[in-house]
Amino acid sequence: RSDIPVTQFSMKYVEEAGLVKFDFLGLKTLTVLAKACELIAQTGTRIDLAALPLDDRKTFEMLCRAETAGVFQLESSGMRDALRRLRPDRFEDIIAVVALFRPGPMENIPSYIARKHGEEPIDTLHPSIADILTETYGIMIYQEQVMQIAQELAGYSLGKADLLRRAMGKKIKSEMEAQRHDFIEGAVVRGVPQRKAETIFALVDKFAGYGFNKSHAAAYALVAYQTAFLKANFPVEFMAATMIYDTHNTDKLNQHRQELQRLGIELLPPDINRSQATFSVERREDKPAAIRYGLAAVKNVGGGAMGALVQARGESGPFKSVMDFARRLDARLINKRQVESLAAAGVFDNLDSNRARLFAAAETLVRCAAAESQRRECGQGLLFDGEQAEAEQDRLQLPLLEDWPTMERLRHEFEAIGFYLSAHPLDAYGNLTKLEVLPYSEVLRTKLSGRCKLAGIVIGKRELNSRKGNRMAFVQCSDAGGVFEVTLFSEVLSRSRDLLDAAEPLLFNVTVEWMPGAEQPRLTVHDLESLEIRAAEAVRGIRVFLDDVGPLNSIRSLLERDGKGRGKVVLLLDLEGKQEVEVKLPGGYRLSPSAYQAIKAIPGVVTQDF
Repeated sequence: RSDIPVTQFSMKYVEEAGLVKFDFLGLKTLTVLAKACELIAQTGTRIDLAALPLDDRKTFEMLCRAETAGVFQLESSGMRDALRRLRPDRFEDIIAVVALFRPGPMENIPSYIARKHGEEPIDTLHPSIADILTETYGIMIYQEQVMQIAQELAGYSLGKADLLRRAMGKKIKSEMEAQRHDFIEGAVVRGVPQRKAETIFALVDKFAGYGFNKSHAAAYALVAYQTAFLKANFPVEFMAATMIYDTHNTDKLNQHRQELQRLGIELLPPDINRSQATFSVERREDKPAAIRYGLAAVKNVGGGAMGALVQARGESGPFKSVMDFARRLDARLINKRQVESLAAAGVFDNLDSNRARLFAAAETLVRCAAAESQRRECGQGLLFDGEQAEAEQDRLQLPLLEDWPTMERLRHEFEAIGFYLSAHPLDAYGNLTKLEVLPYSEVLRTKLSGRCKLAGIVIGKRELNSRKGNRMAFVQCSDAGGVFEVTLFSEVLSRSRDLLDAAEPLLFNVTVEWMPGAEQPRLTVHDLESLEIRAAEAVRGIRVFLDDVGPLNSIRSLLERDGKGRGKVVLLLDLEGKQEVEVKLPGGYRLSPSAYQAIKAIPGVVTQDF
């Protein structure tokens, strides 16, 4: 079905038939770059990627810090480590590191870095080829260098030099012997001592086996530099473009969200009246530009339906209520599951912040959309017109339910988006340093090894049998900074399975091990427990400040719900400006973070730890 001639024959036979082989690489990065330039153009700045200065200070400073998440070819942990040590300050360094960062050539990276920084002498092997190797500090990196050395040192034509390169790559013994003879003989004729010629040929043979095509490396390096330039100079537009083309990849979006946090760029939640179908840059007069979450990135909603939603909003103005939303949208494009996902993701929060109510009303809203579509097709008007009728329909048709508690609200949000966006379940626990808990991001940043404590909520689990036949589990967890995976072997798994299935925050005691070249450490759990219980035990007590006695009944019921414990509760009442009254409640209470947050949320109440 191709519109160009295509063959399935091996390239060897195609070349023998007189055809030329081309490799065409489809890179999503090129589309991201074009989209980023389009977003930047909205500010009045035009970017010509082909004319970028190749010595941009901010770009190279960012590369030296290895802040290369999202940068083409340069974002793996191994590459970032190489960049930190290399401290690139010229475009040629990017070409070199792209060519070297592969199995085989990688062994030359330490030497390249040491020679660049004057920590190791540079040996260009022979004066006649010094110019060829100066750029790479005497290290043969590129296939073109092998060909040039054969040309300059041994008098090869470029055609014959290419045959030498191919022979070395294929390691054909008989052909290599013939090339070795010709190379040494040609070098001796041009005044090179035979012993030196033999040494250089041995080195050329070694490097040619895995030498990289420089024109290929330079093209990759240019795309890498262009992405780095946009990220360093236009981070909001670059990150927005990157997220647009990862709209349906939840894992990548979560990684981008973490990078936005590090960059200090706000990721605004999906909003029925502000979001586009895809991620967009939102420019604000009083605050820095931010990225608005795209509606189509919500799970189970579909890009076509969200595009139609945005179009309907553009034609008739913002939606005034969820019923207005239902009436105006084409019923053929909306269903119950889509409305549930939008409600759970918080898309309607600015119209009605009660997500539980809207989630429960999904079927009602879909029926309303269908009825309105039918009326429009029949040319009938509403029985009542105007805002009063709309308000009446809202009151009559939406169920009167209490909103979900914080943890349940976040669980539904996680299911709709794929990660925690508006908040994280661990936020309720405040500063966990009392429990000696480290954020996972700190483990990554410091390359910590040994034992430590991590806190997280389980988001996935996979059980299997070990080689010895024992059950083990790989458990994916989330903390406020990202996602990590822990391993539980049979003994720990058997005594902890109930906790893993409880969908509550956990405290993990783990051993951290880094394997050579690994981007993530191996985390082995030797103990885990409920974070709720441990956090409650760590709280000595709370002070509750009240303006009147109204909230007392609510506070009592919350304290009684969690039961007795060691936490002390002190009430401080300011009764109509009279002297403050302090009441120490007898006994103690289990001051769980959920109870603490619930008390804190009572109107007219201010709390404080002690």
